[in-house]
Amino acid sequence: MSFTGFPDEAFLFYEGLAADNSKTYFTRHKQLYEEAVRAPMVALADELAPGFGAAHLFRPYRDVRFAKDKSPYKTHQGAFVEVLRGIGLYVEVSAEGLYAAGGCYSQASDQVARFRAAVDEDLTGKPLVSIAEELAAAGYTLEGERLKTRPRGFAEDHPRIALLRHKSIYGGMSFEPAPWVHTAEVRDRVAAAWRAFGPLVEWLRTHVRGSELPPR
Repeated sequence: MSFTGFPDEAFLFYEGLAADNSKTYFTRHKQLYEEAVRAPMVALADELAPGFGAAHLFRPYRDVRFAKDKSPYKTHQGAFVEVLRGIGLYVEVSAEGLYAAGGCYSQASDQVARFRAAVDEDLTGKPLVSIAEELAAAGYTLEGERLKTRPRGFAEDHPRIALLRHKSIYGGMSFEPAPWVHTAEVRDRVAAAWRAFGPLVEWLRTHVRGSELPPR
């Protein structure tokens, strides 16, 4: 199947799921999910794979074992190209539209330590500042989990204290539903965003690397 965009039904499916996040709703509309959401996402991932690598599609079910919110289903469909553990490229579709991102989404403690050491050093920290500035200038947002205060061992007046607060870091851009989301232009826009995130992903791959700790 070639990718031709996400149909209206994909967004209608998630609008309905947001209103009724239940097994009854999902079971009743499972074929719609398969045809309007999952199949186009698989096709999109397949067409992006030659340039960026194979993507893993996330399951629609939430892990609610330790969550206060017991809603059983995710209100978006995501796909992730993993470069190293937690580092890679991401795209999702939801009722709000499309979202593309690239960077590190969750870091183990050893990755956080390497990240902060690299940010602290001028030789490796200044290039990350330039990458962040270039992403901002291009209209992307720099996101991720952040500490509210300075990390232990670093002064509040450190020239890169804002970056040092990050426990995870990635660039992202949201696209509201528009006529082009129903066309193959989605592929080109996601590819453009992923190329823009390339320097950040490469910086993380080089300086943060994969975790040496077992998965949590």
